[in-house]
Amino acid sequence: MDIGKFLYEQEKKRQRARKAQKTVEVKEIRLRPKTTDHHRAFKVRDARRWLEEGKKVNVRIQFRGREVHYPGIAMDILREIAIELKDVGEVEHRPTKEGYSMLMILAPIKQ
Repeated sequence: MDIGKFLYEQEKKRQRARKAQKTVEVKEIRLRPKTTDHHRAFKVRDARRWLEEGKKVNVRIQFRGREVHYPGIAMDILREIAIELKDVGEVEHRPTKEGYSMLMILAPIKQ
């Protein structure tokens, strides 16, 4: 078997494997600690739709200025969002503080 034919077969195998793999899209909603309940409801509704479509959702609380010294407020917001979406999604990555933001990742529930 010559090397050209071997490389061609390897490339074909790689292409078939890439075609068969499932890609998971990740969406993100961004909020602030002072975001109103009405505005947050819109964002949660979008997150619910994305989770039902099988996409992962990053929920990010962005701090500004002195807000960074009160991570408890952001934890409460993230906890409420997780409770609202527990029927369609589960917490894949618990809330963690990264610089001036706090991030939580929700994944769709496997059926």
